[in-house]
Amino acid sequence: MRRRTIEFRDPVVERVVNKFVQRSNVGFEKYGRTLDSERTGGHKNLFGYLNDVQEELMDAILYLQAAKEELSDLAEDAELKRINVIAQNGNDGEHYKQGPCACHDKETEDAEAI
Repeated sequence: MRRRTIEFRDPVVERVVNKFVQRSNVGFEKYGRTLDSERTGGHKNLFGYLNDVQEELMDAILYLQAAKEELSDLAEDAELKRINVIAQNGNDGEHYKQGPCACHDKETEDAEAI
């Protein structure tokens, strides 16, 4: 195993590099070899690597869909909580809407002034 000191100017890049190293360690623990030894030892051919990439990308699409659905559920939950707070406060939430509300629009102010 080789050691190398790297100076990072961007902590995001450093975190990604650390994840690569951790992922490599997990792979080595699981399979007992590195990607380099897998390739040079003939354990997998080009078709095998392309198949792995395809499967990983298909998994990524599934993870994206699940994340989008989770985000949608969180947004719905937040909206329901907002509605419940409005209801508990005993008002109809009219003042939360965009623009002037019915009780404060220009026509109402003019009518009240008469």
